Amino acid sequence: MEELIDGTETKNIGLESLKSFFSVTSGLTLSQVKEITGMSSPSIQNWINRGWLPSPVAKKYSINHIARILIIKKLKSILSFDRITFLLSYINGDLDDTSDDIIEEAKLYEYICHLKSAVKEISIMDNDELDTTIEKCLSDYNETTPGAYKRLFKALKIIILAFYSSSIKNLCLEMIENIKEE
Repeated sequence: MEELIDGTETKNIGLESLKSFFSVTSGLTLSQVKEITGMSSPSIQNWINRGWLPSPVAKKYSINHIARILIIKKLKSILSFDRITFLLSYINGDLDDTSDDIIEEAKLYEYICHLKSAVKEISIMDNDELDTTIEKCLSDYNETTPGAYKRLFKALKIIILAFYSSSIKNLCLEMIENIKEE
């Protein structure tokens, strides 16, 4: 079974699901992106205007657009947009320029999906075990520029820890609400 990142409150979308959307088309329309991600048109346009998402090409969104939207959407529950864009820029440089990327957003999304599944099996607080899990996940990564692997490793570790921080935060909030109801 494919491990999924909850990209929206109502849907879980893994990389294989994303690939299926693009198997018959070269890109998706804004209305299709809205349906997949659960985001509104103004929010998507805002992200483009702020430089968090590249402009669509001929009004079509690529798999890398969708992957970035889902990554940002999940991270924004725990990190500020400034930190998210810093982290994505740390990985891939200029967010509007793919020529300096060390990894495609869809592949990054795939690694995140894989790690999210794998980390369930270990103690997130065991730093050595987490590092080993990330190293295994990146075993097929071919460094495109010196230092790219190290940057990707660090960023993935931050992303996974942020996801778990978000889960812990939500659990705490739920517990508080339960106490209120007692």
